[in-house]
Amino acid sequence: MSRWIIALTVILPTLLEVIDTSVVNVSLDHIRGSLSAGIDEATWTITAYLVANAIIIPMTGWLSRLFGRKRYLMFSVTLFTLASFLCGSAHSLSQLVFYRILQGIGGGGLQPLSQAILLETFPPIMHGTAMAVYGIGILVGPIIGPVLGGWITDNWSWPWIFYINIPIGLLSIIMTMFFITDPPYLKRVNIKEKIDYWGLSLIVIGIGCLQVVLDKGEREDWFSSDFITRLSIISVVALIAFVIAELRAKDPILNLRALKNAAFASANMIQFIAFFSLFGSIILLPIFVQQLLGYTSFLAGMVLAPGGVATLLLMPIVGLAVTRINPKAILICGITTMAYSMFMMTQFNLSVDYDIVAWSRIIMGVGMGMIMVPLMTMAFATVKKEEMANATSIFSLVRNIAGSFGVAIMTTILARRVQFHQARLSEQANPYDTHYQLGLNKAMAVLGPKAGAVSEHAASGLIFQEMMRQANLFSFNDAFHIASIMMICVVPLVFLLKRPRHDVPAAAVH
Repeated sequence: MSRWIIALTVILPTLLEVIDTSVVNVSLDHIRGSLSAGIDEATWTITAYLVANAIIIPMTGWLSRLFGRKRYLMFSVTLFTLASFLCGSAHSLSQLVFYRILQGIGGGGLQPLSQAILLETFPPIMHGTAMAVYGIGILVGPIIGPVLGGWITDNWSWPWIFYINIPIGLLSIIMTMFFITDPPYLKRVNIKEKIDYWGLSLIVIGIGCLQVVLDKGEREDWFSSDFITRLSIISVVALIAFVIAELRAKDPILNLRALKNAAFASANMIQFIAFFSLFGSIILLPIFVQQLLGYTSFLAGMVLAPGGVATLLLMPIVGLAVTRINPKAILICGITTMAYSMFMMTQFNLSVDYDIVAWSRIIMGVGMGMIMVPLMTMAFATVKKEEMANATSIFSLVRNIAGSFGVAIMTTILARRVQFHQARLSEQANPYDTHYQLGLNKAMAVLGPKAGAVSEHAASGLIFQEMMRQANLFSFNDAFHIASIMMICVVPLVFLLKRPRHDVPAAAVH
């Protein structure tokens, strides 16, 4: 029973932290209206949180050694809870952005900390179950966020999307105080002698700039913007220097040597592609149904929700199955299932109904449920307990960066392919093309007996609108097609993973 109390203690704040990465998205109009800000200014409330979050994640293992895991966990939850209160009480956009940075700093360590604690609390034979519990939080959170944020904003007001964190945060602080202890092998770092200042500085600059580039790149038209170009150069230089510095450091902020483990490195690559495709798809699907099918925001959310429910229901079952069935087989089934779900999306047309769209999302949810549990179980099967915090920091960083890359690149593909298909379709829209003339005559017949020139002009407008809808449809199909191929390409990496041993003695409960 004590293991499950510990699991609840670490999962509660982690779920809140993941939800807060997306809960603000649907409330931006209300926030900018009440704080008198433009939409581009308001989006910094999202970017600020993501940047702070991404910077802290890779430093979690080092901070745990520096301050002690329990102490750092309590600090993180306390700061996240306090910052949530401050966000809700902000009176200006600059205040809200600053408080979101504090919230991101507090929340950044919660994902890797909770994963490390769960893996050490549960014996190896129960790692599948532990990762199922953890996976529910990180996969369902991004889907709950927009739905919860929209409902709270519509029925109460936007500050309550932050205030709702406070009672759960306080409960988590109390539970952490009573139920979490540091493992005996965790020794605190000598602050004066062993702080990796170069690594600390470079990772803050590199990850921070990268996150801003990924979040703002599409809106700024990527490298046509001097702002994005400069940040990209700074990020690349800083991250290359960070890798060199960490490989030479005696006590690095992030021990990148863990990636020499072929199984762990392969798991990270599979995870990157899976979350790239997942986050890219759950961004594109609501846009597709709203822009081309005329769905409301609520109906668009209901397209995503069944997939989250499918994942929620399946993961505990998969958690039990990985101890009885080869987890590699389950993982391959999950990857192919997810690839098939995105192949279904490549077949969408302008008359597709809700059931087909929702089913494609449900199948994707089933695929992710079969991917994450065996993947996380095998990723850490060859990692020593002493290296677990560092490994979970790397794993969480890869997951978050993958989501950011997925959103940025998939939306860019969408925008670029719209232009491509519009140009190709426009080649046929000329007075000398037979199909164009037939379409023009049909459109004029629909408009009725009006003056010839006016009727022809209006009919041309209808044809152009339909052409744009078709160009948008083809661009969505292309984006889903690319994601489907990427998923299939990672199947060979599964064979580099190691099956976990279940005969290892259980670790001491925290």
